[in-house]
Amino acid sequence: MSSQDIPEEKHLPSEQGDAHHGGVAVKDDPFADPGLPAHKPRIQDIDERAAKRSERTVALLFTVSMLATVAFIASYVAIPVDKIVFIWPIGKVSALNFALGLTLGAALFCIGAGAVHWARTLMSDVEVADERHPIAAPPEVKAKVLQDFADGARESDIGRRKLIRNTMFGALAMVPLSGVVLLRDLGPLPEDKLRKTIWAKGKLLINQNTMEPLRPEDIAVGSLTFAKPEGLEEDSHDYMAEIAKAALMIVRINPADIKDKQELEWSHDGIVAYSKICTHVGCPISLYEQQTHHVLCPCHQSTFDLSDGARVIFGPAGHALPQLRIGVNDEGYLEALGDFEEPVGPAFWERG
Repeated sequence: MSSQDIPEEKHLPSEQGDAHHGGVAVKDDPFADPGLPAHKPRIQDIDERAAKRSERTVALLFTVSMLATVAFIASYVAIPVDKIVFIWPIGKVSALNFALGLTLGAALFCIGAGAVHWARTLMSDVEVADERHPIAAPPEVKAKVLQDFADGARESDIGRRKLIRNTMFGALAMVPLSGVVLLRDLGPLPEDKLRKTIWAKGKLLINQNTMEPLRPEDIAVGSLTFAKPEGLEEDSHDYMAEIAKAALMIVRINPADIKDKQELEWSHDGIVAYSKICTHVGCPISLYEQQTHHVLCPCHQSTFDLSDGARVIFGPAGHALPQLRIGVNDEGYLEALGDFEEPVGPAFWERG
């Protein structure tokens, strides 16, 4: 390479950052802070009438939110859960679900829209640059934060704009009522419903196959019969809830084979009535062995001895089956002499 191919030093940009060398502009600091743009006041900052209009708009949004919350509660109470309506273009929908979604959505949207409009039109929009600081705030920074908070509260005019403040507080206070009302879906407290069935003194034992009242002569030794309480009809709205507690199995055993004294006293001529609901997880018991007087739950093989107080002899069940005390009325039909003495169903003692 000849000396002519080497550019002369005077044609290179200087280290001092000359403005122009060889047609190339060089800046002292290409990352200089451009600073904040000049603040441009909004119309609400210079015209009180415009500020009042914005204030009324925000207050209107908060008021609509309150009305929507009231509509939510009214819809929840007044609209039947099974009512179906046609909404174009959605189609057929649940009237209750549609009303609840529409009113709750409107309540939340109006609070958000009101807050955004308030911030964009009435709160101070002056940009402030603040230096970064260590994570651990010294006392003077904490004091500054508190002062900034006080300045922000003052600049928001929350003290002077009483209409906005009051309607905002009203909207925020009423929206949670939607959640409180939904607690109604948890249903009434169970109270003692799990401890009782509809069996009562004088209720006849109805054969679930023939739907006829049972007489002692209808039940042969070694047979298994399923029964329900008199008056419990399959078309009643609470049938499933009640039969799940009141289902009964009836077995006739030779009185000499009954080992438990109370079982013998609560039976009639060897006819014993026990809950059909397994005390493990509530499966219906349906398998009976005549020779041993054992009944077997088909779900997890819990086995109960009906000749010895229906005690558990095998399987995961933790309690004996509850026995129903029975007798015969003046017309010769089997009847209950009361309700079960203990709650039926799985693991009741552990849970309640």
